[in-house]
Amino acid sequence: MEHFTIATVAQRSPDFRRVLWTGEHTQLVIMTIPAGGEIGEEVHEDTDQILTFVSGTGEARVAGETKAVAQGDLVVVPAGTRHNFVNTGPNPLVLYTVYGPPEHADQAVHRTKEEADAAEEAGQDQPPA
Repeated sequence: MEHFTIATVAQRSPDFRRVLWTGEHTQLVIMTIPAGGEIGEEVHEDTDQILTFVSGTGEARVAGETKAVAQGDLVVVPAGTRHNFVNTGPNPLVLYTVYGPPEHADQAVHRTKEEADAAEEAGQDQPPA
């Protein structure tokens, strides 16, 4: 059994992206987006994503719509939907997300967005086969 006090674990992580758990059909990831930062516009063609916000304030930009997000909010991004999440506040925007199926390499840790982007471009952030 895996057990996480997820809001606490997410809040304590300084990393842009940290994979906590990877299963055959889903993956649990925590993220910390620094003030002024963003995830970056993307589309996961075959992966649904559910994001829950732990702290901070930001904008969810999904399928051409923009909505404010804050602690306790949840956003669903269906597969094939263009999306981005932007930190609009002075503090980190902290969240956890569930991908189905997994989107990232098992146990991947990317301290910054730049590190995450470089790993993706180098093919080092592939989900398990």
